[in-house]
Amino acid sequence: MDNRLAQAQFAAWVGIVGNILLAGAKLVIGLIGRSQALIADAVHSASDVIGSVAVLIGLRAADRPPDEDHPYGHGKAESVAAIIVAVLLGVVGFEIGMSSVDSLFAPLHAPEMIAIWAAVGSMGLKEWMFRYKYNLGKKLNSQSLIANAWEHRSDVFSSFAALIGIGGAIVGGRFGIPWLLYLDPVAGIFVSLLVFKMAYNILIESIHTTLDHVLHEEETTDLRQAVEAVPGVLRIDTLHAREYGHYLIVDVKVSVEPSITVEEGHRIGKQVKQALLANFSKVRGVFVHINPYDETNTHFMPPETYDSPEREYLH
Repeated sequence: MDNRLAQAQFAAWVGIVGNILLAGAKLVIGLIGRSQALIADAVHSASDVIGSVAVLIGLRAADRPPDEDHPYGHGKAESVAAIIVAVLLGVVGFEIGMSSVDSLFAPLHAPEMIAIWAAVGSMGLKEWMFRYKYNLGKKLNSQSLIANAWEHRSDVFSSFAALIGIGGAIVGGRFGIPWLLYLDPVAGIFVSLLVFKMAYNILIESIHTTLDHVLHEEETTDLRQAVEAVPGVLRIDTLHAREYGHYLIVDVKVSVEPSITVEEGHRIGKQVKQALLANFSKVRGVFVHINPYDETNTHFMPPETYDSPEREYLH
């Protein structure tokens, strides 16, 4: 198990254990303290457990080496895990919203003070979990970890909304202001809207990556410079760097002197591949296509005429 996978899996387990304990505590306190907002917040934390499990499975799948059916590796498993997290968040958001709406039409009671302390404690713990997973996800370039981190941040917002609702309802109960009692279930509805928004953002980003997203030209400047520095490369015709989870697959077509031998062209292609793999840790696979240079034509020659592929995958 490499260091990247070990760190990512540890972070996923932190989320699983932490959310189980937090969801259980908030549910019990929510029932004892008669707070619909805190119960809704507990359901949200429970959904994070499923999300962290999906992330854990996705991380293990993404680390598997290429095989016959998946020659580019399994890196997109992380994007699939992030999509699962987004869908789960959407379902939970719907359930929280429906439960809170139902509470508006039921007899309302002011929550107990213990619910306040539970919401404050939840905010502190979930903010720590967000920062820990977000920073690690950025460091490891893990989309699923970052998505899971945003789950924790949404829980911070939901706990804050619950705190406002609980506090308002308690004030309403103590000072005889009936309409303030509605703040508790209204806070639950607000939590559901926050969860929906977070789910939508994660889903859109994950689908974008899954559909063979390539880096924009300005993001491939370093890759292009490395290729252009290879002796014998006269021009880069095309360069596409596709995101496969935490790594990149690069397809590059370069023009070389037309009069050189096939062996010399093959050597140049090999050097291009090695330059990319050796200098960029995110590059996991390279496909090099050799074209004969034509200064009167800026377009590459048909691949069926001049084709010299080079592939290599590092695990």
